[in-house]
Amino acid sequence: MPLLRRRFRDYLPKGLYWRTILIILVPAAILQIGVTLIFLDDHWQATSKRMSQGVASDVALLIQLYERSPSDDTLSDVGRIANLLRLSVALHPRDELEAERCSVTGSVVDRYLTRALSQELSRDVWYDSSCPGNQVRIRVPIDGGVFEIFAYRDRVQARSGPLFVAWIFCATIFLAIVSIIFIRNQVRPIERLADAMERFGRGEEDEGIFRARGAREVRQATHAFFDMRGRIKRHIDQRAQLLAGVSHDLRTPLTRLKLQFALMPSTPELEAAKHDLGDMESTLEEYLAFARGEQTEDQTLSDIGMLVRDVARAAQNGGATIDLSVSGALTAPIRPHALKRAIVNLVDNAVAHGDNVRVTARRDGSVAEIAIDDDGPGIPPELYEDAFRPFSRLDETRTRNAKGVGLGLAIARDVARAHGGEVTLSKSVMGGLRATLRLPTPA
Repeated sequence: MPLLRRRFRDYLPKGLYWRTILIILVPAAILQIGVTLIFLDDHWQATSKRMSQGVASDVALLIQLYERSPSDDTLSDVGRIANLLRLSVALHPRDELEAERCSVTGSVVDRYLTRALSQELSRDVWYDSSCPGNQVRIRVPIDGGVFEIFAYRDRVQARSGPLFVAWIFCATIFLAIVSIIFIRNQVRPIERLADAMERFGRGEEDEGIFRARGAREVRQATHAFFDMRGRIKRHIDQRAQLLAGVSHDLRTPLTRLKLQFALMPSTPELEAAKHDLGDMESTLEEYLAFARGEQTEDQTLSDIGMLVRDVARAAQNGGATIDLSVSGALTAPIRPHALKRAIVNLVDNAVAHGDNVRVTARRDGSVAEIAIDDDGPGIPPELYEDAFRPFSRLDETRTRNAKGVGLGLAIARDVARAHGGEVTLSKSVMGGLRATLRLPTPA
């Protein structure tokens, strides 16, 4: 996306945890900045200005007393008055107005005192508040020298301002820490619920691992998930029992027919009937396999590359021309029999419609990718999704397919999605069709 076309929400975090923290911290930060600025402008600086004016008046009084009668006795009297005002004075008869500063920069309120002194005394003033300690230096020119006054820092600057800023900053940090802890405790049950849903979608059992926790709404969602999971499991169990009954009821007459055909004299009509019976049996087996979905198999840590090699070797033994390439570590928790069936369906589909087939298995980041290419007639892009519909054979496009009932791709996609993956179709570099099976694998 071009930089100029990006919107503000594109820069915001996507997770609930960080979004919730942002909702809490942004108003707190804005409140802190606003209160600090208002306090500095309306209280701290105003108070410091009034204090500076008071010190300027005291300094002006001391200078006026000395200038009225300049002498050592007057300087001594001025010193005693200064002590009462929490000031100390020194006279430098032949000194420059400006002296060496302790630091180049000073306080933001320095200008208030220098402005107040300049207005009270109607002369230039040198001021330095950057020296360490609890006093500031003021130098004022007088007749015959420079008057230097030391004033306590708390007389010219309000000390509550920085303390207030420090307190409100610490309060904000404390609020942020508490918010992060509480938000984390609220978001963790949602993350666990999402993880439990994902595991259930892959067919993994997690009984006793996940419990209802968190806020009332999260608990309600968790209990709703438990109820849904129970209903789905009961439905799957009922369907499995029904399929077992159907399988038994249908296999029994099929077995009797096969036995009767075996005892009958061979005729062209009998051979045709045997062929039809075989097609009926294979169709029944394929339908039952699709309906079961191989959901009863447990996941085990297996080598996907080895499964691909076994499927390719079996197809080569059957007379197919297979170009096999397996690279990278492809170990992942899978249902080996179900995944092998999906790969077999994809390879058989390619072998049935092409003379040459290329099977490539590799790791792409955290995904295991298995690509099956053929040089057959292919499928138009607008029919890719139709090919995954159960019992869809696309006979007008793939006329070379003379077997199957149109469940191969549907079973392959069902198995891939049960593993958290996907099967997609695209144009092959060999001219035919490419089927790509992608499965998540641990890094």
